[in-house]
Amino acid sequence: MLISLQIENFALVDRLDLSMGAGLNVLTGETGAGKSIILDALDAALGGKVTNRAIRTGCERSLIEATFDLDPSLITWLAEQQIELVDDMSLVCSRELTSGKTNVRSRSRVNGVLVNKQQMDELRDRLLEITAQGQTMHLGRPNLQREWLDGFGGAELIERREVVTDVYVATQQAFKILEKRRQFEQQRLQQLDIFEYQARELNLANLGEPDELEQLEQERQRLSHSVELQQQSYQVYQALYQNDRDSEACADLLGKAESALLDMLRYDNQLQPILDLVTGALSQVEEAGKMVNAYGAALETDPDRLQEVEDRIVQLKQICRKYGPTLADAIAHSQQVQQELEELSGSGQSLEVLEKSYQEKQAELTQVCAHLTGLRQKTAHTLDALLISELKPLAMDKVQFQVGITPCSPTATGADRISFLFSPNPGEPLQPLTEIASGGEMSRFLLALKACFSQVDSVGTMVFDEIDVGVSGRVAQAIAEKLYQLSRRHQVLCVTHQPIVAAMADHHFRVGKEIIDSGESISGKRRSTKQIAESNGSAAKNGADDVREDVRTVVRVIPLDERQRREELAQLAGGKSDQDAIAFADSLLAQAATARLAQMPVSSGEVPPKKVKVKTGRSK
Repeated sequence: MLISLQIENFALVDRLDLSMGAGLNVLTGETGAGKSIILDALDAALGGKVTNRAIRTGCERSLIEATFDLDPSLITWLAEQQIELVDDMSLVCSRELTSGKTNVRSRSRVNGVLVNKQQMDELRDRLLEITAQGQTMHLGRPNLQREWLDGFGGAELIERREVVTDVYVATQQAFKILEKRRQFEQQRLQQLDIFEYQARELNLANLGEPDELEQLEQERQRLSHSVELQQQSYQVYQALYQNDRDSEACADLLGKAESALLDMLRYDNQLQPILDLVTGALSQVEEAGKMVNAYGAALETDPDRLQEVEDRIVQLKQICRKYGPTLADAIAHSQQVQQELEELSGSGQSLEVLEKSYQEKQAELTQVCAHLTGLRQKTAHTLDALLISELKPLAMDKVQFQVGITPCSPTATGADRISFLFSPNPGEPLQPLTEIASGGEMSRFLLALKACFSQVDSVGTMVFDEIDVGVSGRVAQAIAEKLYQLSRRHQVLCVTHQPIVAAMADHHFRVGKEIIDSGESISGKRRSTKQIAESNGSAAKNGADDVREDVRTVVRVIPLDERQRREELAQLAGGKSDQDAIAFADSLLAQAATARLAQMPVSSGEVPPKKVKVKTGRSK
């Protein structure tokens, strides 16, 4: 149950603290007074869609906070989401809206913890159900009728439909695989020949390492210039280690330098580091000489090997041109060819196997759809009887209703076409609801449908936005009594223009617009609406182009006491509070009291509705 709704800077609301009670809560007021703004704020608090216009003009931030009673299922849900309890009594859903350059940024919290859209939607389904204006226009949509029927069927039917969805998806997947195989079967042998040829060519190439081509290029350079490398290595050896000519090698010179430094060291120890460097250099030169000599000795001219290398290079470059451009790309293509060959010629992928798999899935889909149809037919019989019983008190004594279930091709939701068939007059055949029902009949039908769902739905609060539009007199009285009956099982919040409906309320609120001065007068006191109007009138009389910019319109919500309620009902009924209208309002209240006494209570220990209050004020 909704305990309170706090709104700040939302649309025309500057600040509002509204406390709701159990039972039937009614909002009344003139057309355009802002009643729907209150419902929009409640919708926004639970994750509903908002636009830039949701934030009050001149403000950058809006905050809506809805507080609900806790029940065991909500406590369990909070524990599953790892959200701590604020207390043992209430659940707080809040939403902060911030104005951006092109859109509205928002953050939703539950008990102060940030939650995502999916979590908020899941929680909303547990807390609130809103029946908005114009929803009767959607009553004729077959998919919505199917959703209502399945929802009325409960968990067993929903679970069976999920099974149908899974099997349908698997069947479609099997069909796509089969169709793909059929489409490409004529090309399979051609593709197989191509891939087999490529595989043979690539296998003969015996591809190995991706850098094989670079290594072969280096080997070819070495083999092609082996004579030059031998000559140059010998020259390096002579220069470093042993020179056959008259000149001395580098090692000889370093040896002389080392001997001289040894003699000098006898007289000055500071030369030791220099001696160490020369000795080290001598060792390295000698080692380099030996290594270059061994390198030159190992070099040999091998024309056969050179030819092999050149042939291999030509082969690899040809492979790269066809399957490259690099050798690594050619190796990757070889692996892809092997995979394609396995898919084209692998076992278990024949047309016969695929056709058999698809037929098995089709048979399974037919079976689970038949089971779902049986559950829907059983649920439809129950809904038929219950809905007629709910419609009869709504001045539709002779109504006929039937959930039509006709077969169709299987889909993810089953193999049934659902249609609500309706006949309000005896002797007339059943026809689709939207083709025969009037606006008033559609409103009553929707209310009766919600009443049926309320018996299987655990939602705490039901909201109706002008469900009584287009009706009057005895029908309006029947709708009022039905709303009151619903409010014995759920908290009901209703926006109405019908005085008969408003008279049945446990809690009555008047919604209206008020013009305020956003500034203060010289005396420091807020000016009255009359003073503001007089000021604006004076400004216009004196030729001012515009009225004062510090004048703002805000929405106010007032809980009505008995006297105020009589006046409000008189206004709704007669448009003025004269004696005749007041007398009519008294008769409505008396009639409502009698009707409430006639209603069957849910339990003998029913808790009386809580006292409600509203706080309003300007944003600071």
